[in-house]
Amino acid sequence: MLEPKRRKYRKDHRGKRRGVAGRGATVAFGEFGLKAMECGWLSAKQIEAGRRAITYHLKKGGKMWIRVFPDKPVTGRQAGQRMGSGKGEIDRYVSVVTPGRVIYEISGISKEMATMALTKAGTKMPFVSRIVEKI
Repeated sequence: MLEPKRRKYRKDHRGKRRGVAGRGATVAFGEFGLKAMECGWLSAKQIEAGRRAITYHLKKGGKMWIRVFPDKPVTGRQAGQRMGSGKGEIDRYVSVVTPGRVIYEISGISKEMATMALTKAGTKMPFVSRIVEKI
């Protein structure tokens, strides 16, 4: 799974889920991309599930780029624990995704194959996404 090797601080605040993507909003490396239309957290497992769906459709042809990295720690507590006793341990790492952010990019395959692969990857995302082409 994707996770940072080291961090300055172990735990983060939850933060606000608002605004639009200023950076990473255009297809930069490939020909086709999967763009988020809503904000949300994308966990390392969901990124990996989307990557597997795309590589299955690529079939050793074409190239893929992952444009997000899960660098935000999310803490969790065990069920049935009493109130208090501090913040929980790190449960997983997520990537904060805002509307307009490109998540995956692919190139080197036909438009039909790219649409099929990115549609399959879009079903793994916890928000609405759309397929975009390079301008």
